[in-house]
Amino acid sequence: MAEKVVFDTDPGIDDAMALAFIDCARSLELIGITTTTGNGTIETTTRNALHLVECLDIPASVFRGAAAPLVIPAGSPPTFVHGEDALGNTDPRVEQREVSSLSAAEFLVDCANRYPGEVAIIAVGRLTNLALALELDPGIAAKIGRVVIMGGAFGGNGHSGNITKVAEANIHGDPHAADIVLAADWPVALVPLDVTMQIIMTDERMLRIRAAAGEMGELVWQVSRFYDAFYRERHDIDGFPVHDSSAVAFAIAPALFDTAVAPITVDLEGDGMGRTRRAPDADRPEHESCASVDAEAVLALYEETLVQGPS
Repeated sequence: MAEKVVFDTDPGIDDAMALAFIDCARSLELIGITTTTGNGTIETTTRNALHLVECLDIPASVFRGAAAPLVIPAGSPPTFVHGEDALGNTDPRVEQREVSSLSAAEFLVDCANRYPGEVAIIAVGRLTNLALALELDPGIAAKIGRVVIMGGAFGGNGHSGNITKVAEANIHGDPHAADIVLAADWPVALVPLDVTMQIIMTDERMLRIRAAAGEMGELVWQVSRFYDAFYRERHDIDGFPVHDSSAVAFAIAPALFDTAVAPITVDLEGDGMGRTRRAPDADRPEHESCASVDAEAVLALYEETLVQGPS
């Protein structure tokens, strides 16, 4: 039986690629998409989510989430990474799909109580919606099956922060929400830059996916061109890291990753704001965080899953 999944996201180029991955994964059943600000404003990311479910013919509903972090200002979207429309300047439009009347936090609470122990949250943006859901109903921590988060950086494999020297974008974008989520007693696995920066999608593989995966292959090819150019120019690498799809890969095949288990804290102020730390002595639940990965196996899984297409 497929695992029920809520995808918490800020589409976003790599978010779009991860959504396609979830849609094609036979072991996952997408039951809802919750949006947050980050790669674009909440209006932009929600529009993009609706555009993607329309283009990919995904039946799951979209739930608009938080427009701003819990405490700090939202900041400006990284248009230099994702484009003015946050989907690589591909001019996303929505013709028929509409956002749900429930908020993202309300939907997360509803899922936890409707399907206790059955739902995984794959969160690839700021964690504001999850923190707000815990605020609405702290009891959901005992009812969510697991939470897989793309976020954080521990300095492993030579990879530290991508917003500051020590902080990754999703955690830095709402550190207070991240700290609330990581202090909660639910099963969390963090997929940080330590491993996502090791998983590089080349043009050679993307061209194979484009040729073999039909309309979905064409969509991920088109949206990824802006992202590919950014990483080639700024980081001088042959391709781009598949950050958000790495979290989906962990949800599907955790054995491809080696993890450390320890309480995790988030720095909330100063130059280190947004830094994630493994803190063995901290008085909070232990969580998993990925330390190494079989990068080629993750990339092969992505390619194979998209080529097989949705069930």
